[in-house]
Amino acid sequence: MSARPPVVAGRFYPSHPDRLRAEVAAYMPEAAREPALAVIVPHAGYMYSGATAGATLARVAVPETVLLLGPNHTGLGAAISLSPDDWQIPGACIPQDRELAGAILRHSDMVQEDHAAHRGEHSLEVELPFLHRARPDLRIACLTLGGLNFALCERLARELAAALADYGRPVLLLASTDMNHYESREVGGRKDRAAIERILALDAPGLYETVRRDHTTMCGVLPVCVTILLALAQSASRAELVRHTDSGEASGDTERVVGYAGLVIA
Repeated sequence: MSARPPVVAGRFYPSHPDRLRAEVAAYMPEAAREPALAVIVPHAGYMYSGATAGATLARVAVPETVLLLGPNHTGLGAAISLSPDDWQIPGACIPQDRELAGAILRHSDMVQEDHAAHRGEHSLEVELPFLHRARPDLRIACLTLGGLNFALCERLARELAAALADYGRPVLLLASTDMNHYESREVGGRKDRAAIERILALDAPGLYETVRRDHTTMCGVLPVCVTILLALAQSASRAELVRHTDSGEASGDTERVVGYAGLVIA
């Protein structure tokens, strides 16, 4: 089995293991960790979104296995791509949970094992150092999604729910997304808040339609919709907003911001 090397180390986050561990620790305050079904976290460079991702994951008791769902920014590979690899981060190699991956492939004819979609994709890689700090014995399954309508999101969620039931052990769902991109803080904030309102209501169809109606450039809306549906299939009852900010907090530029939100679903 091959291992996918990190592709944004040294750009989105430190490439030196000691520096990476120190930076992640600074972004993940000690907190009471509680069980959760899912988290929604951003995936930008750590100077922009690390505090939001860290504060969100600091709240959660991370189980041994995490199913990560993210957007496909590159357009390469299959529409719904399951990484067949273990994943390297500076200083560690995080193994694929082959039992969960096998259950997904048995229960879904939509999912394809694929290297290409993951080879240059950053949206899941940047979450791994946070997860590894929370759970050093972590195992993962990594999915990228692209080009789905809402009916296909519903179908995928049903298939993944069957796979998780077959797997039979606790799995944390992680949906990776940034919010609206490259509009003013006023406009972007308004679009973000409308989308966050639907997430807090656990309203996946409402989120999908809100993003379409408002022309919100929320890159991970499909992973978030699938994650909400999958969490509801596991009796999710509430969502909590941990932090919402934008890139202007770090850059000082409030005319072209990217929004970042961290939420927990339980």
